[in-house]
Amino acid sequence: MKDVSTAALKHSRNSLIYPKKRPSPHGVSKSHKSPLLPHNGPTNGPARRTPRSTKAAILQQRQREAQIMALRREGILLEEEYRDEIRYYMHDMERFTMSSAQSMDQQPEIRWHMRPCLVDFLVEIHFTFRLRPETLYLTLNIVDRYVSRRIVYIKHYQLVGCAALWIAAKFEDAKERVPTVQDLAQICRETYEESAFIQMEGHVLSTIQWTLGHPTAEAWLRLMCCGPIMEEPKVQHVARFLMEITLFYREFISYTPSTIALAALTLARYLCGKPRRVWEETEESLEVVEHLDVRLSRHVNDLSETLVKKYSYAFYSKAATFVVQYYLQGGHFVRHTLPALPVTPKRTSASTLSTPTSCSTSISDVSDDMPLTPTTPAFSSDPFSSSHSSDDKENMSSTFEPVISKHRVETPDHFLPHDFVAFGRPALHNINNVSPRAALVS
Repeated sequence: MKDVSTAALKHSRNSLIYPKKRPSPHGVSKSHKSPLLPHNGPTNGPARRTPRSTKAAILQQRQREAQIMALRREGILLEEEYRDEIRYYMHDMERFTMSSAQSMDQQPEIRWHMRPCLVDFLVEIHFTFRLRPETLYLTLNIVDRYVSRRIVYIKHYQLVGCAALWIAAKFEDAKERVPTVQDLAQICRETYEESAFIQMEGHVLSTIQWTLGHPTAEAWLRLMCCGPIMEEPKVQHVARFLMEITLFYREFISYTPSTIALAALTLARYLCGKPRRVWEETEESLEVVEHLDVRLSRHVNDLSETLVKKYSYAFYSKAATFVVQYYLQGGHFVRHTLPALPVTPKRTSASTLSTPTSCSTSISDVSDDMPLTPTTPAFSSDPFSSSHSSDDKENMSSTFEPVISKHRVETPDHFLPHDFVAFGRPALHNINNVSPRAALVS
């Protein structure tokens, strides 16, 4: 029997005399072939890669890492490992934080024609304080959820909007960008006291049960634009302009933010001449596209002046100017239907009569375990006659059910100045002074 220490010493000497080969820098390693073991088995590690494929894989990985780093510099954090789990969670949250248009219809004083005035007012404040895009969508979501659960009078409508903007800015933006109570009171022309904003903030938070994690349409748009194919900045700006249009009108409230983001991106790609991604489109998103296309083709001149001016600057690729000119020239979205795929025809309901059989048919011929004996059907004398016997199943017409899948004004190329907004909105203050409820009482 050999000594263990002697064997170990011999092995160490052999390892010093014959060191292991260093791996190749090109990624190709030579494996020792053995006639007794399989060469391509699962236990032998990954398959060999050529230097060209290894270099291409490394280059693709570096490009993806550069894209992710560029997104992080813009404040967009994206983790590929948890991408699917994030999507599932966002879908659950957006359904949980939706508002009800039917409940908002039952408000005694607030009407839908007042909503564009409030949204226009909030867009001005949002752009003046340079808040994040998510803040605007979260603000309107908080307003809609509060109005869906509480009775709001006209004199408090602007107060609810300002309190919602204050809450959303605290949740989404940096501390130095959040407006103060004094700013909000000054914006409202001292219509409300400073304590009113604090009281309304607490009342709004308790009504929505402190649920602020709403996945906005902006968050969905960034997730869609950060996929394997990066969208161009112009397409993203046009999509953002279209998404903000949906904040003004009632017909878009019942759709989820993910549907609105997908619809805006689909229409933006169409307007910019990009190919459509039919595999990503859904029936709900195409409905939103049709609503947007009809409204823009019929009422393009009725869009908010504040919104059009905001997206007419070079920072947003002059998206508003591009969209308005497109629809003023008579353009519209054309929904191309896909050709029907060939499908197996469905037979009509089986007749109670069986296949005609001859007089010599036995019991075994009509049993369940034996096929029926087919016979030649008797045709009429007219070779072109379309009438067939009622018991002729093979020559009956089949029912096919195809599957169908669903002039330019130049603007300066810099940001708007801080004094762009005229805080006194006459429409809002006229609404505050006149209440139909007071008129009914009088």
